[in-house]
Amino acid sequence: MTADPIITVDPATGRELRRYEVMTDTDIEGVLAQVTAAQSLWAGSSVEIRTGVLLRAAGILRDRAAELGALATAEMGKPITEAIAEVEKCAWVCEYYAETSPGQLADEEVSAAGSRSFIRYEPLGTVLAIMPWNYPFWQVFRFVAPTLAAGNAGILKHSPNVTGVALAIEQVLTQAGLPAGVFRTLLVAEAEVPRVVDGLIQDDRVAAVTLTGSNRAGASVAASAGRAAKKTVLELGGSDPFVVLADADLDVVVPKAVAGRFLNTGQSCLCAKRFIVHESLAGEFARRFTAAVEDLAIGPPGEEGTRIGPLARADLAENLGRQVDESVAAGAVVLTGGKRLDRGPAWYAPTVLVNVTPDMPVMAEETFGPAAAVVEFATDDEAVALANATPYGLGASVWSADAGHALEVGSRISSGALFVNATTASDPRLPFGGVKQSGYGRELGPLGAREFTNIRTVVIG
Repeated sequence: MTADPIITVDPATGRELRRYEVMTDTDIEGVLAQVTAAQSLWAGSSVEIRTGVLLRAAGILRDRAAELGALATAEMGKPITEAIAEVEKCAWVCEYYAETSPGQLADEEVSAAGSRSFIRYEPLGTVLAIMPWNYPFWQVFRFVAPTLAAGNAGILKHSPNVTGVALAIEQVLTQAGLPAGVFRTLLVAEAEVPRVVDGLIQDDRVAAVTLTGSNRAGASVAASAGRAAKKTVLELGGSDPFVVLADADLDVVVPKAVAGRFLNTGQSCLCAKRFIVHESLAGEFARRFTAAVEDLAIGPPGEEGTRIGPLARADLAENLGRQVDESVAAGAVVLTGGKRLDRGPAWYAPTVLVNVTPDMPVMAEETFGPAAAVVEFATDDEAVALANATPYGLGASVWSADAGHALEVGSRISSGALFVNATTASDPRLPFGGVKQSGYGRELGPLGAREFTNIRTVVIG
């Protein structure tokens, strides 16, 4: 029996975009065999050859940014200006690793036993990447750039609603001169994904796996990789605290708070979601914040100027509505929004809630959409306790006129990244990852360059 095709849908309109035939087990075996053969040749090429591909890919991404951004907008509803910026950021990460990989992967001399001792960074082999839809280009390229530069090959299992993006990434790399088979995309029927992914992880030809996605998916992949004793990197959920201390300047803080929460229509793991504000500023912060949120332009994501588009799927809007409704039933107060929009099933109004408590869904769970929860505190200890009252630990930001004080408070918050007087964001030059239920391992920066390498100790007597 033939499996149902993958169907991509424009979430803004509900219109079907395209159908894609899924791969059979025979097709997938063929991909794995091709990638395995290609990787051994790729690993034997010089780092200059590998980084040359990245440089050419960066140029292609910049040249095609408008076209590729429009594809992401169509498939998952990202406002077009943000989608184009995402593609350009992918070019940046390719350029960064093209420039730095020769040094980051060079032998590292160590004064130790023997006449000579050094650390060598060698490719692991083929890395399976399971990637989400919310930053469909960026999530892949932040894995692809360092992984390919290190001499590994990649197999991508992307989210089905961004299948066009997945294939476009493979096409960009091919256009850049990447040898056939070094990077391939799998198109897998949704019902078959758990079986196929587990089979790939158990296969000796796959050396490691990286996943960006939900905690449930991460736990499943980690369990599978554990059975096979395979290297894993997991970037999971986030519910970042945005802590506003008593001496913070609201003229600076409020615009940053709005930008930090509502980028990508609120669909980001690394972004402010819980706004923890000193009691002396809480009322004024909530008033200004709500007014700014109400000014956000809601509209078709393909139009320049749109700040809030649809969520990527209707079920995401439904779940956000559940989180808001259950929080309101428990005593939260909606200052703006709090309802679905009449534009279609994937649309939800930008929402601000106050009178929230840590046990409410908008505080205890990850909210993936345009909803912000505001809670006040009296002391630094209380602010830290509220910030840490989450199973997640991806990012955190602390705002104050005294950067030293903000750093002291922020250092007590459990997170993979701490931003003082700045909104949380990823940067190719800095390691990215979390603690607690936000995952483990690091992407980007020098650590990301070596994450999927065999760190070999060499001693010459």
